[in-house]
Amino acid sequence: MAKAAQSPDLKAAFEKHHGQTQEHVSRLEEVFEAIGKKPQGKTCAAIVGITEEGAEIMEDYKGAPALDAGLLAVAQAVEHYEISRYGTMKTWASELGLDEAVSLLDLTLGEEKDTDATLTKLAESGVNVVAEIQ
Repeated sequence: MAKAAQSPDLKAAFEKHHGQTQEHVSRLEEVFEAIGKKPQGKTCAAIVGITEEGAEIMEDYKGAPALDAGLLAVAQAVEHYEISRYGTMKTWASELGLDEAVSLLDLTLGEEKDTDATLTKLAESGVNVVAEIQ
């Protein structure tokens, strides 16, 4: 989505979060190590659906002022899903007394919430206004 974004600020936000996602993966690996389990990747149907929606928006609004607003909406849908999942995992880790996992998941949860707040600020400060002009 960073490549498709027209706003330099939105593009930068997407790129920053992409870098954070790599850190999130590393933290999840640490969580699995802390609980003595082997991490395994699994396709998430919900995220696949959201990213397919993003692909449709990129196709339907390519070059249009509303493109960034659509991309931003999809990105926030992903963030809200991730916030939900990391929050749940943090709660479970806490209930199980897995303090190291709680700390790692809390770091990631905070970054996801910060990204969501950044996206909201971008939407309200200009991206949505540009889309309204269309």
